[in-house]
Amino acid sequence: MEEQNLTIEGRNAVLEAFRSGKTIDKLFVLDGCMDGPIKTILREAKRGDVIIHYVAKERLDQISETGKHQGVIAYAAAYSYATVEDMLENAKAKGEDPFIIFLDNVEDPHNLGAIIRTANLAGAHGVVIPKRRAVGLTATVAKASAGALNYTPVAKVTNISQTIEALKGEGMWFVCADMDGDPMYQLNLTGPIGVVMGNEGSGVSELVKKHCDLVASIPMQGDIDSLNVSVATGVLAYEVVRQRLSAK
Repeated sequence: MEEQNLTIEGRNAVLEAFRSGKTIDKLFVLDGCMDGPIKTILREAKRGDVIIHYVAKERLDQISETGKHQGVIAYAAAYSYATVEDMLENAKAKGEDPFIIFLDNVEDPHNLGAIIRTANLAGAHGVVIPKRRAVGLTATVAKASAGALNYTPVAKVTNISQTIEALKGEGMWFVCADMDGDPMYQLNLTGPIGVVMGNEGSGVSELVKKHCDLVASIPMQGDIDSLNVSVATGVLAYEVVRQRLSAK
């Protein structure tokens, strides 16, 4: 599905976007073009750990909205990203155990927006997404969140597995959703927890799953074998809510 991004085109416009502190999700640069202005833009992009795609002129022409891209197009996030540390501080300020939703390569902006909305309503302290092979905070995501993006922080990390391991050191533990897991009602989902949900087609990757402490399945009684990822996130998130309320 095509993302709706805030598109910035032209060398001066892209460079000013970087220098003004605007959050850039992706940068598309004409392959083989390495003159002074492009080198400056690339330097700014690498400083911000921005994903860079070197593409042919035909690709730039295809995604250009103005036809005047000058060999460079940037996709800017509709909203600024938070950090995982912000989420932990948010939980601490509220006197609550951290509750964070991790998404392993969710690519549909409508799904991401719906998950952010669910995270807000379930009292999660934030949503974590990877930098690569996943949708960012596009305009479509903002719209699908129905305003929740104004209140629920989203962090973008380089490596989901490494982030999980780091947070284990902070006392968190992790449950991922998978059809082959234990029924979620049989698991203890209280305490400082990260809920890990997978890609729309392939689910949670084997690498990420290995770093999770528990694997939870959602009981299903119908004729098909899977839920939409945003719906599945809501079901598992509200089991966390139910257990937290029961434990009080």
